[in-house]
Amino acid sequence: MKNQSIKLQSSLQSKLVLSYKPILLSIVTALASPLTFADEATSTHETATNIDLPSVAVTGNPLGLGSDQLIVPVSILNGRELSLKRESTLGDTLNGIPGVSATHFGPNASRPVIRGLDAERVRIMQNGVGVVDASSLSFDHAVSIDPLVIEQIDVVRGPAALLYGGSAVGGVVNAIDHRIPTEQLDGIMGRTEARVGGADSQNNLAAVVDAGNGKFAIHADAYTRKTSDLDIPGFAVSSRKAQADGTPRINDGKLVNSSATGDGGALGASLTFDHGYVGASYSGLNNNYGTVAEPNVRIDMKSQRWDIASEFTELDKLGLGNIINRVKFRLAHTDYAHQELDSGIIGTTFKNSGTEGSLEAGHAKIELMNNLQLSGVLGLQFQNTTFAALGEEAFVPSTNTQTKSIYFYEELPINQLKLSFGGRTEHANIDASADAKFGPAKNTSFNPNSYALGGLYTFNHHWSFASNLSHNERAPSYFELYANGAHLATGQFEVGNGNFGKERSNGIDAQIRWKDEKNSFSAGPYYTRFSSFIGLLETGNNISVNGQLLPIAQFTEMAASFKGFEAEGKFNVADHLNLKLTGDYVRATNLTTGEALPRIAPLRLGAGLHYQKNSIGARLDVLHAFAQNRTAANELATNGYTDVSALVSYKLPTKLNIELFAKASNLLNQEIRESSSFLKDVAPQGARSMLFGLRSDF
Repeated sequence: MKNQSIKLQSSLQSKLVLSYKPILLSIVTALASPLTFADEATSTHETATNIDLPSVAVTGNPLGLGSDQLIVPVSILNGRELSLKRESTLGDTLNGIPGVSATHFGPNASRPVIRGLDAERVRIMQNGVGVVDASSLSFDHAVSIDPLVIEQIDVVRGPAALLYGGSAVGGVVNAIDHRIPTEQLDGIMGRTEARVGGADSQNNLAAVVDAGNGKFAIHADAYTRKTSDLDIPGFAVSSRKAQADGTPRINDGKLVNSSATGDGGALGASLTFDHGYVGASYSGLNNNYGTVAEPNVRIDMKSQRWDIASEFTELDKLGLGNIINRVKFRLAHTDYAHQELDSGIIGTTFKNSGTEGSLEAGHAKIELMNNLQLSGVLGLQFQNTTFAALGEEAFVPSTNTQTKSIYFYEELPINQLKLSFGGRTEHANIDASADAKFGPAKNTSFNPNSYALGGLYTFNHHWSFASNLSHNERAPSYFELYANGAHLATGQFEVGNGNFGKERSNGIDAQIRWKDEKNSFSAGPYYTRFSSFIGLLETGNNISVNGQLLPIAQFTEMAASFKGFEAEGKFNVADHLNLKLTGDYVRATNLTTGEALPRIAPLRLGAGLHYQKNSIGARLDVLHAFAQNRTAANELATNGYTDVSALVSYKLPTKLNIELFAKASNLLNQEIRESSSFLKDVAPQGARSMLFGLRSDF
């Protein structure tokens, strides 16, 4: 098996230089051979077809705890559950998790929305380091992460996630891909996944392989995807929009210019030790897709990322010091660019390159009075990114953003009560270059400070209660400060304000939690009040740009509130049969005017029956979204919908761990329009469809 590992490593390293597709073929070939399997892994899959393991959140607590021990609300998608829930975008993959909706700018560009907050208020990370792209600038820009090769996604909801920056006031989404191996591995393990069908006629294939000899581990992954224009149940333009402004209802049954092609891959390697690792990885991503809002415009996106990471634990036990017991370092550099092609001609080019890193040290337990022990970490974080938009549709100048911050997080258990407290201080410089279109150079700086206090009280082994109080400050983004131009993707002329101060908010959330073997339940409210919220609001005035009349939208400072609740539960109602219940609601208000804020998801209630016995699985899920009639000025209401989906799966009785599945979506063929989407009235979700897939892991 060792010789097989060496051959696979050499093959993958040489072929990645040529292209991603040859890697994919070589990985799939390797997976087809039983000789590459570690004996232990094979026997495990033969004897256990459905193992429920506790979810461990990488995000939300630097001390590394299970999700039921965390004070902040965290949702985790991994393993088989993530595989069956994957969609083409990160936002749509997470849509439906309590508190999480999506921007859904067609089927190819969708960011998560957490508790009604999006863009710069939701921090998207990859392996704990921020993603550098242009997705927060515009809803038509895709996130530079493909869910096909992600192994786990952590969603931290609420402003208590201050460890990750001021842009985490809504929450954090951390996509984990294990491209840098972090644990010792002796043998080979991995997975493959293939999908065909669906409303977008997709053809997707992905493969992941990890190999090691106990001291050195390598990782390789590759994927390719191709989709056609999305089938939709009726017209792309809603009847409300047609009645409101006379937009013709054409293109019945197809969402024009929604096709996509993409591929990518990565190589990573680590030296692994009993108490740590040192590793690096390289990854690349290509994505070409239609923007939906403009029938002749496509985006050609490329991203390259280099990562370095290391961690050493239990340093005190190794005799290396009695103060620091753990050190973690992460660094990533990204070169991102995309071109917007109008009928094949380059119109505007967006570039964003940057480096982000953090150094985190965990201290040994500090003995306090009455035998109390304090555990925690101290961290440094830095970021330097340079953004440039070149072309006729550039609506922001070239900018450089630099941030430096210090943070700490501490936990203090007191019998049945566990307290947590943390703080973060940050310095941000956001500088715009001189430009003939945007005027002279501009320099602004901010010093945001955030802090949080939380508590988890355990009544008994069934019941617990968690709550968080937080104060959060965020430096305005470069486009909130300096935007001044036509943004055709959203059909607006956007105007920033260079005189903005820090965005400030105070928040509280609470959760009651219950668990009993296979049953669990959690529910609770939250409330966040912004004394200065930066929102993009239409002014009621118009401007003519190249003969096209656009409404002027101004980034405006206001008082605002976001309040709501989240609930989810899982109950074992019979042998091999579980009932899953979910619900969420958010109400967002401009307190300056008393009006609703735009693009807020309505009340949603969901239920699902999940059956699994030996090799056979089946599930039926229903999500009902109520109508959203509480809208902002110049925003149309959204009808409610009921989304019914079903899935059946079968694990083949073979030596390999192979599972076939078929997934039916939108069984009622409803016109599903997400009220959190900027394009809800011109780009509905897909029609009734069937997707077939195969997944294998070892």
